[in-house]
Amino acid sequence: MEFQVKDTIPHPRETVWTTHRDHLVELAEYLPNIETIEVESRTDEGDITRLVNLWKAAPTEVPAPARPFIKPEMLRWIDRATWNRGEWRCQWDIELGFLPEAVSARGFNRFLEEDGHCTIEINGEIEVRADRIPGVPRLVAGRLSGAIEKFVVNLIRPNLLKTNEAARRFIESHG
Repeated sequence: MEFQVKDTIPHPRETVWTTHRDHLVELAEYLPNIETIEVESRTDEGDITRLVNLWKAAPTEVPAPARPFIKPEMLRWIDRATWNRGEWRCQWDIELGFLPEAVSARGFNRFLEEDGHCTIEINGEIEVRADRIPGVPRLVAGRLSGAIEKFVVNLIRPNLLKTNEAARRFIESHG
């Protein structure tokens, strides 16, 4: 299932770009549902920066009755991103800490300059292969995949906007 989120941050594109790329670890402080963000690796080659970041969700995001069944690795995901400064574009791929063979997320962000502000267009795709989830009957896997994708997209949209809000707050507090 494809999705798009468009958001404007009232700061110049260069500032927003470098905040998202170079200060993501510090943005966790502004994201109550994120415990930490760690840079696993970074390579810079001219206009291209490749990052691998490990995100850890706050355990408080898990409903109390489910906490005994949720392992810590289920609250993690790996974000692989290629930042292309020449195109003001970030290509990303996310690997979940649970069921990576059944759920994939990929896409790209474009950073556009508009009247001294930065508009971020986030274009993504979530694919759920319910037939690869243990215990899911083949007969319902197709319908279940679509329902799960819609559910996940509805969870992701607000979090993407919260990340942009965190960037805005970071810029304004470090301006």
